[in-house]
Amino acid sequence: MSYIAPQSGLKSYTCPHCGVVARQYHWINAGLLDQSQFPEFSQNPVRVSKCEHCGEICLWYFDKLVYPNRGNAPLPNPDMPIEVKKEYDEAALILTNSPRGAAALLRLAIQKLCIYLGGTGENANDDIAALVKKGLPVTVQQALDIVRVTGNNAVHPGQINTDDVEIVVNLFPLVNIIVEYMISIPNKINGLYSNLPESAKSAIEKRDIKKVKARPT
Repeated sequence: MSYIAPQSGLKSYTCPHCGVVARQYHWINAGLLDQSQFPEFSQNPVRVSKCEHCGEICLWYFDKLVYPNRGNAPLPNPDMPIEVKKEYDEAALILTNSPRGAAALLRLAIQKLCIYLGGTGENANDDIAALVKKGLPVTVQQALDIVRVTGNNAVHPGQINTDDVEIVVNLFPLVNIIVEYMISIPNKINGLYSNLPESAKSAIEKRDIKKVKARPT
């Protein structure tokens, strides 16, 4: 899942409305500022961009994205559980003004995601360890731990500067990647597998039973 953070003047980036990497058209909305009243501005600080894909607009104040108010956070994965998405969206809303708070909310988001995946929710570290025992891929485990550790630093200050927006914004794609691996991909594979002919699925089941019986005891 490619993601290019929105940036004023950049020709293409991930649209905060539709989530597609698309061409963005930019212009200065000259009618929004009276230059005679604000001579210190050589150019109008208010800018507008429009997505070629969805046609929605973004509003900028100098280089700061002010509408939609998501900071530079990507849209949540469509398969993200509702209870996880709630924390994710709130983190996106406060990212610019409180990156530390956003990091803490994303840590809560993965804690809720671990519960969705079968964890107890009492301790995120223990839940991740339990998922590893069940065969969690190393890359997904690392993504979970990056968000967990960074979020912990937001609550209990450590060596990670969670006041830095550029550090915290990188956590959002990681949460999406975790959902992609743990929910989206299995759903897609299960859907395709269920469409196989019953005869083919029956043959696969018989094959697997033979493999289990053939294993040395």
